[in-house]
Amino acid sequence: MSVVSKPSTLTVDEYLQGELVSDIKHEFVDGQVYAMAGASANHNRICGNVLRNFGNHLYNSKCEAHMSDMKVKTPLGNYRYPDVLVVCDNNYINDSYATETPTILVEVISKSTRKTDEQIKRMEYINIPTLQEYVIIEQDYVDVAVFRKSDDWRHTNYFLGDEIHFESINLTLSVEEIYHRVDNLDVIEYLQQKQEELE
Repeated sequence: MSVVSKPSTLTVDEYLQGELVSDIKHEFVDGQVYAMAGASANHNRICGNVLRNFGNHLYNSKCEAHMSDMKVKTPLGNYRYPDVLVVCDNNYINDSYATETPTILVEVISKSTRKTDEQIKRMEYINIPTLQEYVIIEQDYVDVAVFRKSDDWRHTNYFLGDEIHFESINLTLSVEEIYHRVDNLDVIEYLQQKQEELE
């Protein structure tokens, strides 16, 4: 999700108290507070698809999936709002509005957020001791990059026709499921090709 670049300085306590009553979400980064911008329909479709599949799979598990209202506190002391996350130890902080112990973090990105999510957030996230997988999903075209702790945080890219195994929760999803109802050129062309093959 994109971030509005008009920061203001607050203490951590002021930030956390402010988030409880704010109509919009803010990330707390290096002592600065950044308002979060709204998300596109494609962004929300992808987040919804991932959250629904994670949640259904984890229904009777100790792990649970959360959407972007759950904050993650990183080792730098920053507070981030990933688009989807999975927590497996029921260890929440700040009256259960945040966690320091995610297992999976997912960011759905666009051109405007790519640098932050691929570089800055990635370096913060992979230093979280409990994190096993970091997932970056493009919304404007089809590309899912999965960074795995078990592979020294090297990434593997997945495209339409591929399946992704999320090792930490033992779930396999197709890229097509992740991009269900998403309206971008890659998805449109893929579905047209599938239809032609059936005719």
